[in-house]
Parts: sequence; structure tokens; C-alpha cells
Amino acid sequence: MNNEYTVLARKYRSQDFASLIGQDVLVKTLTTAIKTGRIAHAYIFTGIRGTGKTSTARILAKALNCLSSDGPTESPCGMCENCRAITAGQHIDVIEIDAASHTGVDNIRDILDASQYRPTNGRYKVYIIDEVHMLSTAAFNALLKTLEEPPAHVIFILATTEIRKVPVTILSRCQRFDLVRVPVETLKKHFAWIAAQEKIELSDAANEMIARAADGSVRDGLSLLDQAIAQTGGHVDEAAVLSMLKRADRGTVVDFMETILSGDTGSALEKLDEIYNNGTDLTMLLNDMMEWTHWATRMHPALRIGDAGTSPYTADQREKISQIDSRITLNTLSRLWQVMVASISEIQSVGNQKQCFDMLVVRMMHIADMPPISDMIKSGATTIKPAQAPATKQASTYKTISTTADLATGLQATKEILLYSYYTSNIEVCEISDGKMTYFDRGNNADFPHQIATWLENYTGKTWDIKIAKESCHVQTQTEHTQKELEADPLVASAMNLFTDAEVVDVSK
Repeated sequence: MNNEYTVLARKYRSQDFASLIGQDVLVKTLTTAIKTGRIAHAYIFTGIRGTGKTSTARILAKALNCLSSDGPTESPCGMCENCRAITAGQHIDVIEIDAASHTGVDNIRDILDASQYRPTNGRYKVYIIDEVHMLSTAAFNALLKTLEEPPAHVIFILATTEIRKVPVTILSRCQRFDLVRVPVETLKKHFAWIAAQEKIELSDAANEMIARAADGSVRDGLSLLDQAIAQTGGHVDEAAVLSMLKRADRGTVVDFMETILSGDTGSALEKLDEIYNNGTDLTMLLNDMMEWTHWATRMHPALRIGDAGTSPYTADQREKISQIDSRITLNTLSRLWQVMVASISEIQSVGNQKQCFDMLVVRMMHIADMPPISDMIKSGATTIKPAQAPATKQASTYKTISTTADLATGLQATKEILLYSYYTSNIEVCEISDGKMTYFDRGNNADFPHQIATWLENYTGKTWDIKIAKESCHVQTQTEHTQKELEADPLVASAMNLFTDAEVVDVSK
């Protein structure tokens, strides 16, 4: 047993701003502040785990106390007594506190009492409070005054993964920096460099899988790389990473989704059995299927986003996804996504995940077969059957609607604000009489026909024959009609003539 072994996440921890990867804005801001002498008395770093919050705090502490220059430097040497002590966590003037285990007001009072004394070996006393959101309310209150006006020799650096739990009174006294998720390509370059330093064979496919599984966290990625090296003895390939992560390769996921969308339930369940028997974790499989649905949506020709090159799939896999996209609609992809999202908690909570997943596949296949509501509405002049009017409605309260203005007035009178707004702005009424209406919808709102049919029956006491025109009937909407009437009014016309290019931009009562 080698007791001197250091895990990669600790061995290759960033020691200066130059080696802090994926946080360019943060690095530029802090180094410029140090160069110009604009050093704040309190900072707060926030971001997901493993993006460099604590590392940045230590680097900043070294920059403030490095002995290689007469003052703070943006390039700490890493070799002087102060730099080495801070790196080792042994510097008397750089105090790291874990707020998760020091949550009480007494802990903060001890810090505040000690902060009154000048530093022993450095220029500044630096207090690094990690996971600061774990402090109690009383502890936060005790910290407030000193955090706003600390002694000139004291710098506070707070770090948290839960910025919303930090009181706004604390945030307002700090310079805030949001550390972003490190991009996949940046992680890949970093891991490839580390593999070269460690003399490890790391295939590009395995490197990409680890980088994507890290989800923007350098530490998570290095922990996975460490595990893969231990499992393989130093020859890390795609198969080893797949086995370690217990996930199917992307080619298998692409084929599986193609089978689901083919409508062959038997083949889909057989494919699922095969994937499951190969040891794939079903939660990971669901994540991979959601990833596929997300990228299939972004690559769909209807969106024309054109960013397929940034997807995690090979050229052959992207070509297959494009072929699948040509046969399905965005509506189908959206429904698949909704079913999978709704199944996450279900799969995590049931006793038999495989049974749950079988039923998920069946649901997905049936939902994928459903035509979009918009297609059903557009298939000819569609007659809308509204919901049954309430039985309590009395005939004496029914009104008659025979014009577009009557309809607008009725919607206003019943305070149907959203329906009124959509009707007056988007609907061209081609024909309307008592009990019949044909219209063209400029906004193609699939919910509008059912909503207006139900409202009309409740308002007039009769079932309306409502038809949707396939093409514009070239008539004005109610808002356009009202606007034209206003513009024709002599007073309005006179007012508009006073200003160049004047126009009526809103009509309201």
C-alpha cells in the first residue's frame, strides 16, 4: 500500500491564476484589481461543486501575501514561505473555516475578536469561510458589521454552492463572482494533459465521456479519471468508462430511440432487455435518452439552429439522428421529453426499476403515435364541439352575438381578458351570425377554438358551429378595425398631423 499517493483532484489543484481553468472572466477581474490596487475587503464566490471556489480563495490569499514583491501580486511565486504555507493550509494569517461544522454565533464571534489583531507573517489576515450558507441566522447577523467595515488588514472570502441561502444583507457587502461550469472541451484538454503527466493512455472517446459526465466540475471529472485509471491499470478506453459509469454507449441509445419511434413495441422491449442485461444503469439510460431527445430537437430541421457539430455524437450518429428527425415532428419530441421528465421521480422511487422502464417505453411509443392537435385542427374546416354549458345557466341571462364588435364587447363584459386580447389582436372573422362563425387565426393557437366555443355556448346558450379557415380571409382584426376608425376621426387625424410619422400604437378603453 502506497501511503504517499495523492488523488488527482488534490495533486493537480490550481496553484495560481494562470492554472485556474474555465474561469477567464473571474481571473481577468481579480488580476486587474490586484494590479491597480483596487482590492475589496470582502468577496463571495459561488458556483457548483468542483469549479474552483476554494482554490481561487487560496490563490487570492497567496497573491495578497506573496513575498516575491513589495506588495500584492497577480502572479504569486508559489515558492516563498508564505505561498508554501498557504498551499499546505498552515499559514497563521490565512484561516479557513468550514461553515458546515462551525455554524454558531460563537464561532463567528471568535473570528471577529481575532480579526482585530494585525497579521503575524503576512500583509493581510484572510478569512476563507467555505459553504457560508450553512451559518445560522445569528451568525450571519454577527458577521454583518465587521464584513461591511473590517480592519484594513482583514480580507473576507466567502464561498458557497447555495447563493440563494445567503442573506441579501451579506451579499450587498461583498463583491460577487459566479464561477461557471467548465466547458467540455476545456475539461478534455485538461484531462489529456494530466494523463500525459501521469503517463496514462486515455483514448479521446473515453476522455470525452469523462468530461461530459463531470457536468462542468473539474473535481468530479478528476475523481472519475482517477477511478478509471485504478480500474484499468492505466489504459483507459471507452469500454472501461462505459462499464464504470454503467451506461450504454451513444450509438446504442441512438438505435434504441430509433426503435421506439418506429412503433414496434416488441422490438423496443427486446432492445431494452438487451441493454439492461448488459449491466446498464436504468437511471443513466433515462438521462441518455433525454440527452438524445434534447439534441434531436435542437438538430430538427424545423428549428434551423444548425449547431449539430457541438453535440456529443459522432458524424454517423448525427446522420442517423437527422434521418429520424426527417420522419418525426417537434411535437413528438416535445411529448417524449415531457413523458421522460415525469418518469424521473417514478423510476427513482419504485422497487423494480425494470418494470417501470418497460411501462415507460410503452407510454412513449403510444404518445409518439399521436398526431399534433394543430394537425387535427388544420385538416379541413374543422367543426369545434365545445364543452357542455353549465346546467345552472338561466336562459334569461343569455345574450345574442351577431357581429365582431358584439363578441369583443361580450368578452370584455365577462372579464375574459386573455381571450379578449387574443381575439382582438389575432382573429380575422370571415363570417359571423347568430350561432355560426368562420375565422382565420394569425397566431395558430391550438387552444383558442375550444376556449371560444365554450365561452360562446355559456354566453349565448346555444352550441355554435365554428369553422377555422385554412387561409387568411383578408379582413381586419378587431384592434385594426378600431384603429382605422380612430385614424379617420378628425380630431385624431389633426393630432397626428402635428408630428412627423405619428401613428396610433395602442387602442384601449
